Amino acid sequence: MDHVDGLTHHLRPAAGEPEGALVLFHGRATSEEDLLPLLDVLDPERRLVGVTPGGPLSLPRAPTAQPLVGRHWYEIRELGFPDPATFGATHAQVSGFLDALAEETGIAAGKTVLGGFSQGAVMAYALGLGTSRPAPAGILALSGFMPTVDGLAYDLEGRAGVPVAIGHGTHDPVIGVEWGRRAEQTLTTAGFDVLYRESPVPHTLDPRELPTFTEWVRRATERAA
Repeated sequence: MDHVDGLTHHLRPAAGEPEGALVLFHGRATSEEDLLPLLDVLDPERRLVGVTPGGPLSLPRAPTAQPLVGRHWYEIRELGFPDPATFGATHAQVSGFLDALAEETGIAAGKTVLGGFSQGAVMAYALGLGTSRPAPAGILALSGFMPTVDGLAYDLEGRAGVPVAIGHGTHDPVIGVEWGRRAEQTLTTAGFDVLYRESPVPHTLDPRELPTFTEWVRRATERAA
């Protein structure tokens, strides 16, 4: 486990000369350990440098409650609309982390797939589509939403060539499937090549869909090479 720009993270080296990178952001109240096994699922040949950073925040459920075990990326106020203060601070910190990572590994943003689950998918959308960041090789958004937050502007017209994969459970009680459908419609209308998969599962990954996303990661990084 290492630290870059204040963020704890795991870095899984490529088996040989790396062809790109895959960065996965975990969901709320977990840690950089949570999606670590998913790196080998999505990149079984270890063609890519794999990275799982940990969110910088530990937040309580309510003012009198005990903190949730694990890390967070931002404070929740209203679904779809992250708290601007915590989201903005995290966005800036993770931006610095990604810049430092690119310098350390020699892998440019354009050869890096940004992915995540739940809150992590929200961060992948913001970091991959936002005007303040370079375009990635692809965006993998699982059970998340495209956030609306002060200070975040999307470059949908300029990034329509970035491939996007979206997965969502139709029985998701945390972030309803309508959020995944809305993101797919927004991006498809803007001209993006979107791979969209729904599964009859709750707020979790459907293992039956993972081979599809594994192939998508391979194609996205080969396209960027």
